[in-house]
Amino acid sequence: QVQLVESGGGLVQAGGSLRLSCAASGLIYSNYVMGWFRQAPGKEREFVAAISRRGGSTLYADSVKGRFTISRDGAKNLVYLQMNSLKPEDTAVYYCAADVGGVIPVLDLNQYDYWGQGTRVTVSS
Repeated sequence: QVQLVESGGGLVQAGGSLRLSCAASGLIYSNYVMGWFRQAPGKEREFVAAISRRGGSTLYADSVKGRFTISRDGAKNLVYLQMNSLKPEDTAVYYCAADVGGVIPVLDLNQYDYWGQGTRVTVSS
């Protein structure tokens, strides 16, 4: 059974930083493209970042480029999202997701097969 569990969310002031983690189990971790998405209140879920199987290729939404960094630790089956220079508009529930059979990172949420339950990030102004 595939399970993705996010952690690291919380309340932070604008300009601050947080690091989200996603622990993956029940899958051959290195066979999956991993992504982060977010959903703000009243809005649709949107792409944030994704990383290829081996971590050599990444993709970011324009809104987070230069501020967020996605990475993965194959030995620990973890994916991270380092978020710096946070803004109030980054407030959302953040989800990690796994793309079965994916090779390159993609932003289409419909390509992702497994999802975590999410972790809430609140950025105060």
